[in-house]
This record gives sequence, structure tokens and C-alpha cells, in this order.
Amino acid sequence: MPELPEVETTVRGLARYLEGERIARVTLNRADLRRPFPEELVQSLTGARVTSLGRRAKYGLINTDRDQTMVFHLGMSGRWRIEPEAADKHDHLVLETGSGHVLALNDARRFGSVDLVDTDRLEEWPAFAALGPEPLGDDLNAGYLAAALKGRAAPIKPLLLDQRIIAGLGNIYVCEALFRAAIRPDKAAGAISRKGVERLVPEIKAVLTESIDAGGSTIRDYAQPNGELGYFAANWRVYGREGEPCLTCDSTIRRIVQGGRSTFWCAKCQK
Repeated sequence: MPELPEVETTVRGLARYLEGERIARVTLNRADLRRPFPEELVQSLTGARVTSLGRRAKYGLINTDRDQTMVFHLGMSGRWRIEPEAADKHDHLVLETGSGHVLALNDARRFGSVDLVDTDRLEEWPAFAALGPEPLGDDLNAGYLAAALKGRAAPIKPLLLDQRIIAGLGNIYVCEALFRAAIRPDKAAGAISRKGVERLVPEIKAVLTESIDAGGSTIRDYAQPNGELGYFAANWRVYGREGEPCLTCDSTIRRIVQGGRSTFWCAKCQK
């Protein structure tokens, strides 16, 4: 599933073709993805000017001058294709701009979604209402995270995946950040020292930033809007490396399952 860096990379790629453009035509090639497209989507977007693009957690935002925002989620396999040479059977939503750009939302498995939300009510929208702070913003700091973890007996790894605590963190980047911060994933969150939290917060930000700069991590079907593959996977230190030697201490990388998700870690480096 595309995670925060992949969504951020997608939004930045789309902005080069959509920001400031007027949407001349909206084509729906089916009625739904994970759920039906909004009934008013075509009418509301046709003729609208895109004022800006953004991201909230793992959702992309396309803001228009009609005070409405198209919110998209890429699901398991979704991606945007820019200026496709030919139509594809999985191009379910196609936007054409006044200057002739064509952008197609392609989703083979159809686990993605598209919604239309009043821009001034985005934070009240049910999918956003309970979200925690953005991990790359100033609201995620050691003071906030220490308070959120205080007294919690649950392991730190699943708590970091809780979108109510931090919005947008996914499995790959939590594994990598915990390794970099030298914190074992099954440690009780409330038992992590203030110094541990102070190590963890900048590592969360660093691993996400590095992945964005690398175009994300390509897993299964993900690609950037221009068709290129993200290459941050080459920098994974623990994720997906079960049985391989730790790049820091040469111990064997282990895998455990937490909350139904695979966790990769080094028992020597992470205490």
C-alpha cells in the first residue's frame, strides 16, 4: 500500500500539471472504486480551477476555486498516470485540463477512493476528524509524543501505527525509524525514556523525508505519477530483511508479527 512518502511524491508530481489549471473535462469510466464516486463529482469539477494541492495523512487533496476539495486515497495499487500514451482499462477517473494535460487515476484492485468535501470543513470530515498531527509538521515533537505515550503498556510499534497518535505513519517507516532510534518494537510505549522519545521523533521525520526525496518505496504496483519507480527501498536497514545481517552490527535481522503486521528489527541494536 502506498504510504505517506508515496502520497507526498504523487501530490508533488500532480501539482506540476494541475496547480492553477482549469479542469475542462472529467471522465468516469466506472461507477466506483472501493465505494461509489460522488454523484456530483463531474459537475462540481468541470470548469473548476485547481488552486492548490496538498496531503493529509495518506490522502491526497486537490483544492478548487469552488471551495471544494477532491480527496483521493490510492488504496493498495492506485497511482496517477500523467499524459498517458494510451488509455488503460484501469484508468477509472480521467481529468483533462484547459491547457491539454491528461491525468488518469489508475487502480487495478480498486481499493482506492475519491471523495468531494467542502474545503472549509476538511478537518471535520470523518476520515480526518480523529487524526493525530502530521509527522513532518511542528506539532509532532518530543513533548507531544512523550505525553501521548505516557502510561501506555502497549508495544510502541502498534501505537506508532495508530493514526490517532500520528497521522500517516505506515509499517515500513515505523520499522525503520525504531531501528534508527535504537528502540525495540515490542517495548512498552510508556517505558520509553524521554531521551528515547527525543531520538525517535527526529528519526521519524528523517526517514520520511529521505523517502520522499527518493521518490518513495516501490512495493508491488506503486509508481510515481511520471511512471518512475521510487528507490528508497534500497535504503531499508531492517524492513524486509529477515535473516539478513544487520548493516550496523552484523547480527541477524528478526521478524515478528504485531497486530497482523510484520515487524523487522535487530535485537542487538534495538534495546
